[in-house]
Amino acid sequence: MADRVTVIGWDGSPLTDAARSALGAATLVAGAAHHLALPEVPPHAERIRLGSASLAARRIARHRGSAVVLADGDPGFFGVVRTLRAPEHGLEVEVVPAVSAVATAFARAGMPWDDARIVVAHTRTLRRAVNVCRAHPKVAVFTSPGAGPAELALLLSGVHRTFVICEALGTEREEVTVLTSDKVADHTWRDPNVVIVVGGPQAESSGGGWLAGSVAHDPGSPPSVRGWALPVTEYAGEMATARDSETVQLRAAQLARLGPRVGDLVWDIGAGGGAFAVEAARFGAAVLAVDADADACARTHAAARRFGVQLETVHGTAPHILEDLPEPDVVRVGGGGVATLSAVAERRPARIVTHAATRDEAEARGRALAEGGYAVECALLQSVDLDTGEWAESERAVVFLLSGVRI
Repeated sequence: MADRVTVIGWDGSPLTDAARSALGAATLVAGAAHHLALPEVPPHAERIRLGSASLAARRIARHRGSAVVLADGDPGFFGVVRTLRAPEHGLEVEVVPAVSAVATAFARAGMPWDDARIVVAHTRTLRRAVNVCRAHPKVAVFTSPGAGPAELALLLSGVHRTFVICEALGTEREEVTVLTSDKVADHTWRDPNVVIVVGGPQAESSGGGWLAGSVAHDPGSPPSVRGWALPVTEYAGEMATARDSETVQLRAAQLARLGPRVGDLVWDIGAGGGAFAVEAARFGAAVLAVDADADACARTHAAARRFGVQLETVHGTAPHILEDLPEPDVVRVGGGGVATLSAVAERRPARIVTHAATRDEAEARGRALAEGGYAVECALLQSVDLDTGEWAESERAVVFLLSGVRI
């Protein structure tokens, strides 16, 4: 087993005395090609080209001597330290950090970044990274081959964002480019790079925050409202219509069945005044609110602004309007009937929820879900509002809640 493993972060600046001392005593050095070419690497040391971190960790664990691993930026931030510290390798790790690539990128852009979301985009996680960019006004993306700025921009088609693309940070080839998202796919970008994706009405806040990754509201804006499944008047206000009158109990149950989360794309079909869409967005998910009524889309936009969340409205009639939408993770079908449910099931989201006013309608919707390859659950929800002055019933609602989980 290696007597000592030192992980050295490198951001292009001269190595610290601690880093030079560790390198000078190293009998094994692992890193990328540009790390192994540094003059401080001892000529007698065994050199490992760092491709798979797990393979390198196994090789280091078998080495007798002092090992050094060189990595770009802060190796403890989405870096090799996590792999080296895995229990199966049994390595004791000392870290000499450098400035992370994200911190450097935001410094080059002259922007604060305590309110930014930070994601890693690989080919297998690219769609989820894009959904975070849809849902949040400031996102830093660690890219990789096949999941770079061009791919991000292509999947964000139709969503206006500004890209700050930072190539080869800390090297002589460093370059920072600022483009709108519609121009990014026309270029070829060098690896490695970090992309800052910025846009939306809450892209900059003049208020101070206290939680990293969370956008602070402007002091003049309405305060955040505590709780979920809020009364519809919190969203639609005086613009509320009969279409916005679904019970909060139904909305709470629908949210619970779908479980929207960061990285998801939610379709809300028949969004009405946007209550469900806004609450899904408050969970951090990206949301497409679909409605055939332009006024409903306007109410949804207004509700999103009030709560400081980003979502997109799609004006059109389901199921036809759904054909060109990006792939959903979970879907609420609030309108459109059996034909819309069948069209949604063909897109294979993980979960679908809908509701019905009658048993016949519930059975028809349940069949559509089952035929589409979903395990179906149905519950009859009854809610009764009471006047707490007289403790008398003021309103009663009965509805069938159907949920489908992809088999």
